[in-house]
Amino acid sequence: MQTPEQIKSLIEQNVPGAQIELVPNGSPGGPASILIDSDHALAATTFLRDAEELAFDFASNATGIDWPERVIKEKNKVKKMVDGVEKEVEEITEKKTPAFLETVYHLYSMSLSTGPLVLRLRTGDRGQNNHLPSLTPVWRSCEFQEREIFDLFGIVFDGHPDLRRILMWDGFKDHPMRKDYVEPDDYEYEPTPHDDVLEKAQRHYAQEATV
Repeated sequence: MQTPEQIKSLIEQNVPGAQIELVPNGSPGGPASILIDSDHALAATTFLRDAEELAFDFASNATGIDWPERVIKEKNKVKKMVDGVEKEVEEITEKKTPAFLETVYHLYSMSLSTGPLVLRLRTGDRGQNNHLPSLTPVWRSCEFQEREIFDLFGIVFDGHPDLRRILMWDGFKDHPMRKDYVEPDDYEYEPTPHDDVLEKAQRHYAQEATV
């Protein structure tokens, strides 16, 4: 299998305008994943599937990730004058990263027996800019998994053939896998609450009775 760096270069050569980034893998020896801009995602993934030297003909799974706004602290060594003497001191800087949602796909070539290639798509934010192109037209195996991501994370997949909730019911509001999700305490949907669920429900109804 070609390296992510080589695959990035091939996409850039064959998909004009595509913006490709390599995302480092934090695990020892793990290969980088490939981040593709959403405007060129369909063209780039079609190339990954159809190019003879790559032939990524199977998407084994798709998962969602919620990335709220974060503050990252970085330590840097800088030279400063201290009591008239130049010294190297440690300076801590803070950098805010914007909030977004992400979909991660694992691709394999069944014909070439290679993979996985980890592919990433990111939304503009966690609000109105929560749309990504569906990759179901490229790999049919993405259909139900993109529905699950839509249901639990709230990513809207444009071009999906049947985008609707798959785990929660149609009238359910919010997305349970988002990091700021607050679960209800009445559990009206739970016909036989028990253990900690029962305790929360009892507290909820006791509070309602005093209002």
